[in-house]
Amino acid sequence: MKLVIIESPNKSEALKKYLGSDFEIMASKGHVRDLPPKSFAVDIENNFEPSYEVMSDKKQIVESLKRAAKKADEVYIASDPDREGEAIAWHIAYLLGFDKNDKCRITFNEISKPAVLEALTKPRVIDENLVNAQQARRILDRLVGYKVSPIICKKIKSNLSAGRVQSVALKLVVDRENEIQNFKPEEYWNVSVNLNKPQNPIKFNALATLYKGKKVKFANSNDVETLTVGIENADFVVSNVKKSKNQTHAPAPFTTSTMQQEALSKAGLTSNRCSRAAQTLYEGVDIAGEGKVALITYIRTDSTRVSDGAREMAKEYIQKEYGDKYLPTKPNIYTKKKDAQDAHEAIRPISLARRPDLLKDSLTPDTYKLYKLIYERFLASQMAEAKYDNVVVDVDANNLTFRVNGKTMTFAGWTIAYRHAEEKEDEAEVVDKLPPMEVGDKLNFNSIKKEQKFTKPPARYTEGTLIKAMDEKGIGRPATYAPTIALLASREYTKLDGKSLVPTETGIMVTDFLQKYFQSVFNVDFTADMETRLDEIAENEKDWHKVIAKFWRFLEPLLTKANDGEKVKAEPQKTDIKCEKCGGIMLIREGRYGKFLGCSNYPKCKNIQPINQNPVVYKGVCPKCGKPMTERKSKSGKTYYSCSDFENCKFMSWDEPTGKICPLCGEHLVKKTTKDQTTIKCSNKDCKYIEK
Repeated sequence: MKLVIIESPNKSEALKKYLGSDFEIMASKGHVRDLPPKSFAVDIENNFEPSYEVMSDKKQIVESLKRAAKKADEVYIASDPDREGEAIAWHIAYLLGFDKNDKCRITFNEISKPAVLEALTKPRVIDENLVNAQQARRILDRLVGYKVSPIICKKIKSNLSAGRVQSVALKLVVDRENEIQNFKPEEYWNVSVNLNKPQNPIKFNALATLYKGKKVKFANSNDVETLTVGIENADFVVSNVKKSKNQTHAPAPFTTSTMQQEALSKAGLTSNRCSRAAQTLYEGVDIAGEGKVALITYIRTDSTRVSDGAREMAKEYIQKEYGDKYLPTKPNIYTKKKDAQDAHEAIRPISLARRPDLLKDSLTPDTYKLYKLIYERFLASQMAEAKYDNVVVDVDANNLTFRVNGKTMTFAGWTIAYRHAEEKEDEAEVVDKLPPMEVGDKLNFNSIKKEQKFTKPPARYTEGTLIKAMDEKGIGRPATYAPTIALLASREYTKLDGKSLVPTETGIMVTDFLQKYFQSVFNVDFTADMETRLDEIAENEKDWHKVIAKFWRFLEPLLTKANDGEKVKAEPQKTDIKCEKCGGIMLIREGRYGKFLGCSNYPKCKNIQPINQNPVVYKGVCPKCGKPMTERKSKSGKTYYSCSDFENCKFMSWDEPTGKICPLCGEHLVKKTTKDQTTIKCSNKDCKYIEK
């Protein structure tokens, strides 16, 4: 008997189908050994050596793995193909008593029969460089979390946390909000005319772009009236016609970052829902007559690389379904980011024969939307360019030049498979169809449009645009984007306004404090540079102990200074409530146990009141959108839980959600409390999973 150890039990069914009865499949359900949660467990004086221990809820799993490994003829550890997975394999190998030279590690980028069988032919030793990079990240995060978090709890209020990546992501949100609040809009006007060619019914709008040959700016209504006086009676003459052909290249296949961005903008999936749907598609869905089948490749990647086999699969499909003209003259190769790890392929469907429309009945709404996006994006990425005929026409009248752009698609190319929003080319009007025009043609004037506008502040971040910023700036890695955003929400550092992320008062206070004392640590450049150092550890270019030691020498004096600093108090907010004792104004203040109403004449008047008789109690995390859950009472007095973002999310539960996902069926886990004990179990009544 051969033993294969995987992370998630959701992969078991597909693997058993591919491997047969000679193999036993067991799941570790993620990490089995880690730094203990209630102690620092990093020996700073002894070269930052970590003290790992078997996690309390994994002791039975570890014992089961040990028993199975003793009976097995061969053992393969097939945790996920990334640094985290390599570290999980390393811990499992240690607990099973393996030698570091044992070839026990296998990886596959997709859960398909060819990929799995090929992996079994290439077992290797565990890559300690990858493990050390993950260890270094874990210890760095422990240093920040256990050394900085207590300080902000002491200086601001309890139950706060700081994080090496989390706090920089929050800073982006706060900085953007400050830009918006400090933004001063400037007035400007757009002036356009509606024209047509004599005896031609096609009418079009042209935008004023030049005055006496120089770029025009209408700053106010006076500018508009002065520069357009008599325009209605002017001669409109074509002064320039520029024709060109251009093409747009297909977008690259998805990385984790671009997938999460498109999932929000095109399918309305939050980063949390997108991650869950992607995990399900990667691990496998039940298809009638086939059982569990994995549909996509590994989902945590920053690479746009595509294997030769996948490229050939796409070529054959495109030839058959669309014809040779939709194939590029040479294969599309996409450049990788400078700091990309490029460990795996881009995210793509395993088989193009499994079209989304054929699988719709086997997928949930979220998994269908995401699979369709991934499928179409990959297909388009392997197709020919879309081609256009462009024409730019300038029309002169009374010292003003009006411009219109015509753009006509002549070949759909990749757009036949995937619709992708294109950026506006410039401020000139863009139309699909224009009448044929030559220099010297006179045009008919129909009307003039004068629009007052104001410059707009930068838009608030959405989950998608924040992920894009984190990706572009090198903050975190693919596996950290969605958890970071969820953490900001659960800590109530950010809240949603529609799709926009808005920093809360607490989020702003935490950011201001960290920037006062730790600005040199919690900034984009330092965080991105640290990611580079972790990459160098993975590539065996740096000793992880030295990287951690250098960071600690940098952080330690900042901790002392911050610890000696003053406490931060939230500014009290005025209300329209009068103090019933002295007639003063009641203020919203923040105390040890939360917000309350206190008299503005304190300390002369010490009257305080609760803000309301039924304060909101937060319990658990919404499994649908990641926001905190609120504890409420039904009309009959029974306790239930609903999402705090009740305007946008209608999720409710009679049991307290934990924020975790069931490893067996993918539903959310809940906390069941009786007089004797509290149990974590699956919310799905048909699932028997209980966390031990």
